[in-house]
Amino acid sequence: MSSNAYIKLVPSSSQQAISTEDLKDLFNYYKEITAKTGDQVDWNYENSAFPYDLKEKEDGKGTWFYLHSSQDRYNAILIGVDKETVADEDGTEREQSYIQITLPPTATAGDKGKANEFSKFIGKKLQGELHLFNGRVMYFYPRK
Repeated sequence: MSSNAYIKLVPSSSQQAISTEDLKDLFNYYKEITAKTGDQVDWNYENSAFPYDLKEKEDGKGTWFYLHSSQDRYNAILIGVDKETVADEDGTEREQSYIQITLPPTATAGDKGKANEFSKFIGKKLQGELHLFNGRVMYFYPRK
């Protein structure tokens, strides 16, 4: 059975909307900074830190893509963007963007660990509200 984590872009997030292209840029930036960590410790860390390649199917262009790994302890992570309508405390409705990270039924424990790590990175970068796979919520935005 697949499981999902969500990063919701709330009103106090650093941005209110996101595209798959923005997410791809964040993925490439994440791979780049983990490679720099490997350079600092003189070890090929980038292949162990995040062993995925970005792949996109024609029917998912603009809405989702997936990260695929050919290493033995990893398989795949799906990432998509969408919008939802939420009601504020005063009853007004607004549209809110969110990022969905899905672990397919074939995902391994390694995939779940890397997906948690990457979702926390995105949550911090965008100052969003992260709903983890286990149902817990992490708040990365400034709260009143």
